[in-house]
Amino acid sequence: MEVFKYVKNFLTKGLLIALLVILTVLAIVPQQAYAEDALTIMAEAAILVDAESGKILYEKNAEAPLGVASMTKMMTEYLLFEAIENGKVTWDQEYEVTDYTYKISQDMRLSNVPFREDGSYTIKEMYEAMAIFSANAATIGIAETIAGTESKFVDLMNDKAKEMGLEETTFVNSTGLSNSSLMGMHPEGTKETDENIMPARSVAKLTKRLLDDYPEVLETTKIPVKLFREGTADETRMENWNSMLPGLIYEYEGMDGLKTGSTDFAGYAFAGTAKRDDTRLIAVVMGAVDNKGAGSYKARFDATRTLFDYGFGEFTTEEVIPAGYQFEGQKTLAVEKGLEEKVAIAVKEPVKMMIPIADKELYRPELLLDDSVVKNGKLEAGVEKDLVVGTLQLKKTDGTEYGYLSGSTEKVEIVTTEAVERANWLSLSMRSTGEFLSSLWDDAGSFVRGLF
Repeated sequence: MEVFKYVKNFLTKGLLIALLVILTVLAIVPQQAYAEDALTIMAEAAILVDAESGKILYEKNAEAPLGVASMTKMMTEYLLFEAIENGKVTWDQEYEVTDYTYKISQDMRLSNVPFREDGSYTIKEMYEAMAIFSANAATIGIAETIAGTESKFVDLMNDKAKEMGLEETTFVNSTGLSNSSLMGMHPEGTKETDENIMPARSVAKLTKRLLDDYPEVLETTKIPVKLFREGTADETRMENWNSMLPGLIYEYEGMDGLKTGSTDFAGYAFAGTAKRDDTRLIAVVMGAVDNKGAGSYKARFDATRTLFDYGFGEFTTEEVIPAGYQFEGQKTLAVEKGLEEKVAIAVKEPVKMMIPIADKELYRPELLLDDSVVKNGKLEAGVEKDLVVGTLQLKKTDGTEYGYLSGSTEKVEIVTTEAVERANWLSLSMRSTGEFLSSLWDDAGSFVRGLF
């Protein structure tokens, strides 16, 4: 009996020890790493970005060129805002319906507000129809107003894409429809089988650029429902295709834009943005599917919700390097021909970054000196205060670091903390004489010690 009790106690203690070991290991493993590994995005491609800095928080197959569908309209919106800013177009300018836009507007298989064959519409109401209801004929009308023809507008779109650095991007029309849906009236120079193509990363770049340059776009994209031509025989209810807006079926806190898209070629896509407190995120999903592999409107919003929950729940904006930070082993630089022989260097501005909550200690600062300023490890006097001598880069010592939409890591200036004037002839002569005498004294001391 005593042996049985001994064995029982031994096994109980053993199980407790094993359990404690397991719990300790789980506690040591960063929670963020688990959260990212457990993240399942049911889409062909996806990306999550901090809208302020462009820092990528998550990506999946984000560089693959895919069908972009009506997310294309964000480029049309950008060029419209630009044309208005430059005075080429006004909001109250009237557009006369063409045969092309009339026929497209009558196709109820497409998202549209109906145009009258002899009608005219303001740019403002066509813009609202495009941004809220993804109205395709209205989008083509805007393109024709800006460039004369949709073909010429497509040239503007592709030129702007190159200017923005949107890699692997090709626009063949202003709407994102498949050219085969344009009733043989697709833009000149394109083929009926052509499609608009973008990778998720380029869609995110376009989204960020639109938000940075023309944030007023959100005043329209956040409208859940609006009536087109309210109070007329042509009144059309426009419910925003972004069903994550407050009051709509898949509402999400902070959601206020931006553009959905779906075609047979592209599947179901969405470039969404939401803001909570001081944090704005951008999420792009392309080719979204449900757990059975079928694409649907809901699937794209489910994937977007997962991304936003991950971003808002697992990340925080932290000051990872304070202003005035100095590198151990490189707190100063030598100064040639200066009143002082060295000058202190430090980080000019604090480094704030959106990072996983558990990962703050994983970022290590590195100093990169500017060879055009610091030559052979020295500065030439006189040195001004706040002279930029290099940059700080942050390296993550463990886990995945996706970088920034710009493609480069964030660089922070390293500067001199004070000025060092050039020494005059007398000071330099006395310094040289002192160095010479010191050298003689050292040599004499070495000689005397050698005698013994």
